[in-house]
Amino acid sequence: MSELIRAVGVSKEYGAPDRRLAVLRDLSLTVEAGEKLVIVGQSGVGKSTLLHVLGALDHPTSGEVWFDGTALSSLDERALARFRNREIGFVFQFHHLLPDFTALENVMMPVLIAGTGQDEAADRAREILAHVGLAARLDHKPGELSGGEQQRVAIARAVVLRPRAVLADEPTGNLDPTTAAEVHALLEDLNSRFAMTLVIVTHNERLEALADRTLRLEAGHLVG
Repeated sequence: MSELIRAVGVSKEYGAPDRRLAVLRDLSLTVEAGEKLVIVGQSGVGKSTLLHVLGALDHPTSGEVWFDGTALSSLDERALARFRNREIGFVFQFHHLLPDFTALENVMMPVLIAGTGQDEAADRAREILAHVGLAARLDHKPGELSGGEQQRVAIARAVVLRPRAVLADEPTGNLDPTTAAEVHALLEDLNSRFAMTLVIVTHNERLEALADRTLRLEAGHLVG
């Protein structure tokens, strides 16, 4: 495997200059293309912050993140937006689906943002929704779907453009154990079928069974 993501000396601090809160501390990490990496840690240790920095949703206070050899700090805001749209798929604990849009329309959104026409966007959305088992739910809005179905729509939206990496933040945190296991299996299938690099942060150590490698985030550092 080849290196896809590298973080070197990454720190992230919040607060006023005289009252700084250090969440990430001189953290370094390498993720190989196609790898399934699970990062575990207690709530509040900075797992979401780390994922946001790796996916260019937030900037590190110091240090650098590279994606396939490109330093994210070298990209302007327009290039970063394109990077997030094309290269990274985000899955969150709370699905962040648009409540007034159907499952199909929610999944079409990243494709339309990428500049693809309406018909092709709809075709691609239907294809991935069928793959995640929701071919019969295309016209249902989020409020008409179960929690597990909503998360499947969110995963479909994250992968519809075939990004090279999927970053998942507590993807089964709100699901019952049976539904959570189904979502775990779906993520594993997507990693295998489409060779997508998968980085999951969670406090649920049962997700370690999914991983090629597991790290633990403690006091702003990765160990393991």
